[in-house]
Amino acid sequence: MTMVSDFDAAFARCPLVAILRGVRPDEVEAIGEELVAAGFTLLEVPMNSPDPLDSVARLAKRFEGRAIIGAGTVLDVDGVAAVQAAGGTMVISPNMNPRVIAATAAAGLVSLPGIATPSEAFFALETGATALKLFPAEAASPVVLKAMRAVLPKTVRVLPVGGITPEGMAPWTAAGAAGFGLGGALYSVGATAEQVGANARAFIAALG
Repeated sequence: MTMVSDFDAAFARCPLVAILRGVRPDEVEAIGEELVAAGFTLLEVPMNSPDPLDSVARLAKRFEGRAIIGAGTVLDVDGVAAVQAAGGTMVISPNMNPRVIAATAAAGLVSLPGIATPSEAFFALETGATALKLFPAEAASPVVLKAMRAVLPKTVRVLPVGGITPEGMAPWTAAGAAGFGLGGALYSVGATAEQVGANARAFIAALG
């Protein structure tokens, strides 16, 4: 299987991306175990975390065959190469940088760029995006997503990211969200693995 088809299979099992912004390498594996035990299959370590590539490498080794591991806040082509070298297969960005998307696609990795408009969405898809991250979701709404969904190809997956809580997911899903990126309501700096596990189970339950 290719990395993208591996992602597709993992996404089908659980369409939630765990965003571990600020996580440390010495705690990331225990947190990862709680997430995977709860049912998560997509784990992201943002590049503005402490030693992010160390965390990516640890997760990639530990959860090989069990979860897709990637990095977030990847802002340049060098970052794509660094994520791949660490064993990550998913490249996530807050913005729509065509160079980053093209480099990610050329490497056979999964590309999840941030988009906020239909123009950005279509450009990202043309450049090789695997799926789209609607970011920041706080600046959009389910109404905005529904309007985008009316013009985007039906097979395109859009994941709202930013301020998502278990209670707030249903309106987005009804508007056409394929999944979500989960930040502070799932993991915040200082949270124990057990706390993250409890939060993860609440999100899984909200998926229905």
